[in-house]
Amino acid sequence: MHSDALNRAFAALADPTRRAILARLASGQATVNELAEPFAMTQPAISKHIKVLEQAGLVSRGRVAQTRPCKLETARLKDVSDWLDTYRGMWEDRFDRLGDYLNKEGNET
Repeated sequence: MHSDALNRAFAALADPTRRAILARLASGQATVNELAEPFAMTQPAISKHIKVLEQAGLVSRGRVAQTRPCKLETARLKDVSDWLDTYRGMWEDRFDRLGDYLNKEGNET
């Protein structure tokens, strides 16, 4: 994944409102008004969040009659997950070694 695309994805995921929008879209497409319902925000504010998600490639908008439903783009989320996986093994190994060390120290006292 290109570093600019990765930076945009992580910047978009840093906001809890945008993560909540993605969580809602995981259950299916939704309009901006439907996405705005649970938030104490204006529709234009939600639209700005959606635009950030679109620019990050995490969301796309279609066209159905008069509406433009938003859809989760899982390929970009997979790219983020794949990037994280490159480091997951390293951290798991470090935590395992720390656990072994702490268990050894605890048994020596």
